Amino acid sequence: MADVIELCADLIRFDTTNRGNNDANPERPAAEYVAAFLDALGIPSKILEAAPGRASVVARVPGTDPSLPALLVQGHLDVVPADAADWSVDPFSGEVRDGYLWGRGATDMKDFVAMVLAALAGGLRPRRELVLAFVADEEDRGEWGAHWLVASHPELFEGCEAAISESGGYTYHVPAADGRDVHLYPVGTAERGTAHLRLTARGRAGHGSRPNDENAVTRLVGALHRIAAHRWPVTLTPAVRAFLERTGTALGVPADFSDVDATVAALGPAGSLVVPTVRNSTTPTMLDAGYKVNVIPSTATAQVDVRVLPGTEDELFAVLDGLLGEGVTREFVAHQPPVQAPVDSPWFSAMAAALRAEDPEAVVVPYCLGGGTDAKAFAQLGIVNYGFAPLWLPKGFPYRAMAHGVDERVPVEGLRFGTRVLSRFLADC
Repeated sequence: MADVIELCADLIRFDTTNRGNNDANPERPAAEYVAAFLDALGIPSKILEAAPGRASVVARVPGTDPSLPALLVQGHLDVVPADAADWSVDPFSGEVRDGYLWGRGATDMKDFVAMVLAALAGGLRPRRELVLAFVADEEDRGEWGAHWLVASHPELFEGCEAAISESGGYTYHVPAADGRDVHLYPVGTAERGTAHLRLTARGRAGHGSRPNDENAVTRLVGALHRIAAHRWPVTLTPAVRAFLERTGTALGVPADFSDVDATVAALGPAGSLVVPTVRNSTTPTMLDAGYKVNVIPSTATAQVDVRVLPGTEDELFAVLDGLLGEGVTREFVAHQPPVQAPVDSPWFSAMAAALRAEDPEAVVVPYCLGGGTDAKAFAQLGIVNYGFAPLWLPKGFPYRAMAHGVDERVPVEGLRFGTRVLSRFLADC
């Protein structure tokens, strides 16, 4: 039987760095490895390229009950850059040291790909048909990966009702009010939407020494100040409300919905999981104006990273437009609406049962991702998406610093735990 540690190490050794352009061909070698592995198991697969080298692998695994809708199991093969000078090990070595497997992609998300492959190699017989999609370009815009597949080959996902992927199902050790160590397992049931905006301020060009009440730079700076200073109200989505209620019950902290900020603070380390998702956010990140210090330009531009909770887009943009002020307009650089799946569903119940079977102390709760994943692409096909890539993590392990961080690593026992949980979930769900 294939060892999940060796599989994950092999995948890490493929340098699939995605630098946010299409100059390189990062995913093809890893895609060929995955396709060959599946073919050896008797699972036919396809490699599809949105552009030369930008490769994704798609396959179908029959289920024992063909009357059930299919489940999409999706992960990405690309990784963000890693500067070897900053690391304790070669980031593409796949080295095992001190009980951990080290390397870029160890937690984001070659671990999940390896666990799925190991489960299949271990004789998994899924109850329902599985559609496997290991894709390119998640770490940029998805235009060479999931979004391209959804637009160009939607037939590949026909029959899929739900999907599982990254960002959920891992151990989060949190202290209860009575001092107990609670094993919290957040499962992603929603994601904030992403709207990257370009603001353009227009005014009257002129000499920098002369008064100008139509200065484009001043107009832009005023708009950015109003946006940055705006305090967005608390909005409780079903995922966040359920997280607060269920986590509070587990920790012995009553959820006070009349003062959500106080409730979040009272949850201690667990509260950090929902700090980004009790409100929308609008964060100025880029500026561009002028070409000479003594010249007032006629235009000035900025970009703003907007993250929007499910059900709040219309209200957010109406308020944002009111903050822009005279002479300032906005346009989308990128726009992916928020997504959410049912909090209480047979899918969620099956995930919770699989986790509790391997960790009887597991407290499984829904949560909302502050960022985004390829779930936003597959949601366009009517597929409900869950963040469920199970891992056992030891107390004190800085898991949330691993993805995109220096010295990314994953516990080897965590990978074995995750493989068992996935095998159980896919066999029973």
